[in-house]
Amino acid sequence: MKHQFLAFDIETAKDIPGEDFNWKPHRPLGITCIASQPTGSDEPRVWFSRDSSGAPARQMSQADVASFVHQLVSAARDGFVPLSWNGLSFDFDILAEESGLVGECKKLALTHVDMMFHVVCKKGFRVALNNAAAGLGLPGKLDGVAGIDAPGLWAAGKHDVVCEYVKQDVRTTLAVACESEKRRSFAWKTRKGTVSSMPLPRGWLAVDAAAKLPLPDTSWVSNPPMRRDFMAWVSDD
Repeated sequence: MKHQFLAFDIETAKDIPGEDFNWKPHRPLGITCIASQPTGSDEPRVWFSRDSSGAPARQMSQADVASFVHQLVSAARDGFVPLSWNGLSFDFDILAEESGLVGECKKLALTHVDMMFHVVCKKGFRVALNNAAAGLGLPGKLDGVAGIDAPGLWAAGKHDVVCEYVKQDVRTTLAVACESEKRRSFAWKTRKGTVSSMPLPRGWLAVDAAAKLPLPDTSWVSNPPMRRDFMAWVSDD
């Protein structure tokens, strides 16, 4: 099944110390910018707030983040499926906090396609977006910039660099989704440098459907990711 997608990605405002990106103790993180791109569009759109001088603000206002969430809701009503890479446990959690639209974000999180979560449910391990792009022969993330650097770059006034970084992430996310559904198979480059694949006979599954897949054998995986950890905030009352 081929979907009409609306891919999106956020960049956060707060620097997180350490290398493991243990972000939850440091919330609220704030959002500097968001990029989105629907199927059929040539270029992503970037969302950010402006300060009183008209320059990009240090972080997005609650109203502007809420406007983006409403855009996702509207697009979903029009038949576009919100699409992310790890949006279930990160992007939507942050969007809920920054927009104040917790109920809307929980519903979107459960009904959108999070490709990484689908892979975790089917295979029992995470795959990085860049490795997915490499396995499918697609361009990957922006060279020379890491996501962990984005908050500092934005704070230093390098807004164009961060905007291009988040736009490329969205381009890559959408390309991986569409190419995988075209092939009816997802592929990724492994740590050994080989290419592995996962059939997608029904295309990408929404989070609520992926969560119902049979549990994979993870006996060989060290510290495998748990579905409940991805979904904890959605079920938290």
